Order: sequence, then C-alpha cells, then structure tokens
Amino acid sequence: MNLDPVILSRLQFVWVIAWHILLPAFTVGLASYIAFIEGFYFVSRREIFFRISSFWTKIFSVAFGMGVVSGIIMPFQFGTNWSRFSDATANVLSPLLAYEGLTAFFLEAAFLGVLLFGRSLVPRWLHFFAALMVAFGTLFSSFWILATNSWMQTPAGYKLIDGRFFPTDWMAIIFNPSFVYRLAHTVTAFYVTTAFVVLGVAAWLIRSDRAAAEGRAMLSTTLWLLLALVPLQIGLGDAQGLNTLKYQPTKIAAIEARWETMAGAPLTLFAIPDQARQRNDFSIDVPVLGSLILAHDPNGVIHGLKEAPRDRQPPVAIPFFAFRVMVGIGLIMLAVVLIGNALRRRGRVYESAAFLRVCQWVAPLGFLAVLAGWTTTEVGRQPWTVYGLMRTTDSVTPSLTGADVALSLAGYMVVYLIMFPAGIALMARIVKRSFAAETSEGPVESGRPRSPIEALPPAPEEARER
Repeated sequence: MNLDPVILSRLQFVWVIAWHILLPAFTVGLASYIAFIEGFYFVSRREIFFRISSFWTKIFSVAFGMGVVSGIIMPFQFGTNWSRFSDATANVLSPLLAYEGLTAFFLEAAFLGVLLFGRSLVPRWLHFFAALMVAFGTLFSSFWILATNSWMQTPAGYKLIDGRFFPTDWMAIIFNPSFVYRLAHTVTAFYVTTAFVVLGVAAWLIRSDRAAAEGRAMLSTTLWLLLALVPLQIGLGDAQGLNTLKYQPTKIAAIEARWETMAGAPLTLFAIPDQARQRNDFSIDVPVLGSLILAHDPNGVIHGLKEAPRDRQPPVAIPFFAFRVMVGIGLIMLAVVLIGNALRRRGRVYESAAFLRVCQWVAPLGFLAVLAGWTTTEVGRQPWTVYGLMRTTDSVTPSLTGADVALSLAGYMVVYLIMFPAGIALMARIVKRSFAAETSEGPVESGRPRSPIEALPPAPEEARER
C-alpha cells in the first residue's frame, strides 16, 4: 500500500487544527464575555453578575487549559512534517509567533491567576482589570496568529533569496492586504460562537427553572450583543469577500464553482462541481446575483477557474459546500436573533418555550460555522502554503515517509480522542455541580429553595457583611 506523506501530513494538520480551533473559538469570546459581566458587577455591585461571572470563569479555565495543550502540540508538526516550509519562511513567521508569546501569553499568565483565584484577595477594581487583561491577551493571540496566517494568504513585505523569504517591511508583513479583514471577521465569529453557547445555557436555565434569574440576565444581555454582532459579522464577511476577490480570485472562483470568466455572473445556490470536466452538474443559478454580491456591481467581472492551469486550481467541491454551510448557519443565527428580540419587545422572550428550545438546539452552530469558514479559507488557498509562491507539495519534509506520518497521525488521534472528551466531561461536571437541583434539605431563603447558581460563593463584600 502506497502511503502519500503529503496527503497524510495534510490530514494530520487538519485533524490537529480542527480540534484546536474549537477552543479559541470559545475562549476568545468567553474571556471578553467574562470581562463584560465583570464590568456590570463592578459598576452595579449586583450579586447576580458576580455569580454569572464566577460560573463562566470555571468553564473558561478548563477550555483555556485544553487550548494551551492542543496549541503547544501544533508547532511540532512544522518541524516534523513541514520542515521545508519552516526553513523557507522562518525569517518571517518565527518572529510573528514569538510576538504572540511575548504579548498574549505574558498577559494571560500574569492575570489569569488573579482572575481565577484572586476574587477574595484583591480589590474589586483589580479583579475587573485582570478580566480585561485576560480578554486582551486572547485578542493579542488572535492578532499574531491571524497576522501569520494572513501573510501566507497574501504575502507582502518580503524578498525571496535562494528559496527563502526575508523581511523587508514588518508593517507590510503584519498588516498585509488581507489581515485586517480576516482579523475582524474571525474575532467576531468567535464572539458570535460564544454568545450562542451562553444563549443555549441561559435557555436551559430558564426552561429547567434551576436558576431562572441568572438565565434571564444571560439571555437578555446576550441577545442585545448578538443583535449587533450577527449583522456586523455578515458585513465583515462581505468586506472580506471583496478583498479575496481582489487578491485571491482563484479562491473566489472555487467558492462559487465558477469555471468561465464572465460579467454579470449568476449566483450558484447549489451544484455538483465536476472538476475533471470543468463544469457544474444539477446547477441552480440566480442570474446576475453573483456579480452583484461579489463585486457590488451587476456587470462586475468574476474570473473563472479555467484562467488558471489545472495544477494551480484548488479542489472546488470542498470550499464550495463549506462556504454554503457557513452562510446557511449565519442566516439561521440571524433569524434566531431577530425572533428573540421581537419576542423581547412583546415581553414574551422568557415565556416562549419554543424559542428557548431553539436556543438550546442552535448553541453549537457557531463551532460548525467556524470549521466551515476555516475549511473554505484553507482549502481554497491550495495548492499553495504561501499563496502563489510556495506549493504544498514542496513544503513537506523531504525524508518523510508515509509510514512515519501514519504512525504520528494515529498517535495524535489517540491523544485528542482522550483529551477532548475528558475536557468536555470535566466542563459538564462543573455545569452539573453548579446547576444541580438541590434537595428539599438544601438551604432555603424567603420560603423558596436557593437557586443552584446561588450556591456559588457570595460576593466578597456580601461575605464580609455576613
């Protein structure tokens, strides 16, 4: 059996990063949400915000730890599987990744302990400040990682000498043509993903009547946030599409399964792309709409895949369907947010069992949208690791064999299939213990059982008063 080390190395990278990206998709947004709730608590001193923040901080600590572990594993692949890529790009990419450690990890390491364990040890303002610094740390991490990846998509500020990239302008490298668009789109996607998880948990709390007051507070604040974030994300996606059309027209052609260059191109809602024959089967098209959406001009020219030689065309079916999954999920999210806010205006959002049930169902959709978006971006870039300059087949370690990669891939699969279920089980245990229904022998105040989330420790000021 002939094992292709290039294909297996790509599969291994897909396996590792697809699991890893789920964690920053949650922790980046959750860190900011905790800082947001801590701000409410700092200003209002209402204990309900203290309890909400304390609960989500526990969940964040587990997810953050998993993200660190899976993130540390990833760089090993660059040395073992992609040494030619690492050698060629080291002068540009290594400093960017080092800056992440010097900024993001420094902030997170300095203030995460205060956030987790300093509630009763530091002033209230300092705990809020620590929450802000942890949130900024996760954003700095996103900044440098996306600067690195965006440079691979739209390289700038370099010179190529003997097959190696050397920096000539660091500002051009960091703020390369696609960076700002991709940073804004990705971070907003992380915020939306986290917000829908919070929305789902809030709906469950209200429906189960276990911590209804806290659930209402979470649901209300999150619906307001999503009312701004989801339309913003759609607008940012459009801006990134215009940028991609300018700098990576072949990727857009693959996303749209557009084979021929044309003005007034249709929008293909569905098709079965046939790359061998360079055509679509069972296509459902809307005339002119493709150019109107992609170029903001009904007569805009959309370049086709046939302009590129076949060995420079990305696989079409994967980004074509992945993009439609992402857009479909985005439209579902928008509908949920609009319905939720319409119910709020009528004063029925907390009483609508159907809407609360839908909130629980859609809670994981953000993760699927992130995976679909990442797949669209990375597969659409093929066959390049550095777009237009370095091919994926030329990036693999030359001495690598298929058996070597198969063995390491099996090892990664075993480790991740142990680590992620264990981490999810631990987070589920935290939720169960925090929100477990109390028995009739549990504490009672004002003739009613205490809300399970109220079983969390009291705020420091109230604890001193008691």
